[in-house]
Amino acid sequence: MVAKRLWCFIAVSIAGSSLVCADESTPTTSLSLDDAVERALESDPRIDERQRLVDAARALLQKAEGSDDTRVDVNAFVGLTTKIDGGFFAADGTTPRADKHEYSGVTSWSSVRFSIIKPLYTFGKIGHFADAAKGNIAVKQEDVRIQRADTVIDVTRAYYGYLAARDTRYLFEDVEGRVQKALKLVERWLENDSGDVRQADLYALQSGLALVRRYYAKAESVEAIALAGLKMLTGIGSDVELELADSRIRPVDLPLETLEALQHRALERRPEMMQLEAGLQARRSLVAAHRSANLPNIYAGIAGAASYAPRRDKLENPHVYDPFNDYGATPLIGIKWDWADGVQAAEVAGANAELAALVERSSFAQQGIPFQVAEQYYNVQGHYKAVTELKQGSRSARRWMVSRYVDFEAGLEDSEAVMAAFQGYVLVYSDYLMAVNDYNMHVAQLRYVTGDYL
Repeated sequence: MVAKRLWCFIAVSIAGSSLVCADESTPTTSLSLDDAVERALESDPRIDERQRLVDAARALLQKAEGSDDTRVDVNAFVGLTTKIDGGFFAADGTTPRADKHEYSGVTSWSSVRFSIIKPLYTFGKIGHFADAAKGNIAVKQEDVRIQRADTVIDVTRAYYGYLAARDTRYLFEDVEGRVQKALKLVERWLENDSGDVRQADLYALQSGLALVRRYYAKAESVEAIALAGLKMLTGIGSDVELELADSRIRPVDLPLETLEALQHRALERRPEMMQLEAGLQARRSLVAAHRSANLPNIYAGIAGAASYAPRRDKLENPHVYDPFNDYGATPLIGIKWDWADGVQAAEVAGANAELAALVERSSFAQQGIPFQVAEQYYNVQGHYKAVTELKQGSRSARRWMVSRYVDFEAGLEDSEAVMAAFQGYVLVYSDYLMAVNDYNMHVAQLRYVTGDYL
C-alpha cells in the first residue's frame, strides 16, 4: 500500500535528469516560488515562440494594409529580332511588303514596359481584410498570455513537487533510522539471550528495513527529477546547485472569495473570452471581404513602354504600333473585376460556417469557464479539509510510532506492533504530504482558470 501511494506521487512529478552533486566550488542559487516563476517567464522559449507568431500576424496586417499602396510593375529585357531595312511598303511605295519570312540578319532588341497603379476604391475589400488581420493579432497575443500562465503552472508543479518529494525522503530517513535502531536492539537481545524477542522479530525488522530503503530510493529519485525539471524551466544550468527558499512544503492560504465572484472574474479576464471576441470580429470581417470579392476595383495610374532595335528601320505610320522601335506613356483610370462565382460562393459559405462555429464555441465558453472555476473551487475546498484532517492525523500517528518504539525499547511491545506503528505513520504522513501538494496545485489551478496568472 505504501508503494502504491508513493507511485501515485511519482506520477504527478515532472520528468528531468538527475541531481548534480555539489562541492565547495559549485555555484549556488536560492529561489522562492515567485523568483522561480519570474526566471521561467524570462527564459521559457515557448513564450518567445508564441511572440514570434504575433509578429507573423502583424506581418499579415502589413500585407493587407499594403494592398492599398501604389503598385509599380516594370518588365525590361534585351533579346534578338530580325534585321529589316525599309518601311511598310515595297520599293514602289504602294505595294505592301511580302518578305516577312526572308532572313536578312539579326539585331538586338531592348524593351521596357511599366505601369504605376494606385487603387482608388476596392468596395471594402482591403479594409475588411485588414480588420480580420487585426483580430488575428489579438488572438495570437492572447496565446502569449496563455503560454505565460502555462509556464507559471509548470513551475509551481515542479516547485511543490520537489518540496513534497524532499519531505517524503526526510520521512523515510527518520523511519529508517528508527528501524535500524530497533534492529540493532533485537540483534543484541538475541545475542545476549535477553529480552522477550524471537528470531521472527529480527526477520520482521529486516524485511521492514528493506522496504523502507526501497521507498527511500524512490523518493530520492522523485526529488532529483523534480529539481532537474525546475532547473530546466528556470534556465538554471545543471552545474549550479539550486536551493529553495522553503524548507518544508506547507499549505498555502485558503482563497476566501466566493464562487460567484471567481466565476465573474474568470469571464472578464480569461484570454479565451478575449480570443473569442477578437475571433468573431475577424470572422465577420472575412465574411464581408469574401462577399465584396464580386465587386470591382477602381484604380488610376500611368502605363508606358519603350523599345529599340538599332538595325530595324522604324515605322513612321502613326496608325501602326511598332513593338521594336517605339515609346509612349499615358495616364489612365480603370475599373477591374475578378469573377469566379463558384469559388467566391464557396469562400463566403466557408467563412460563414467558421463564424457560426465560433458563435457556438462562445456559447459553450460562457458555460464551460464557470464550470472550470467551480470544479477547481470545490477541489480546493475538499483538499483543504483533507489537509487539515491529515495534519492532525500525522501528528497522532507520529506519537503512536514514538510511543510504540519506546515501549519496544523497554521490552513491553513486540516487533509486529512497532512495525505496524511505523507503517501507520508512513501512510498517514505520506498522505499528508501528497494532500498538501495536491491542495497547493488546486489553488494554483483555481488562480489559472480565473485568469490571475495572465
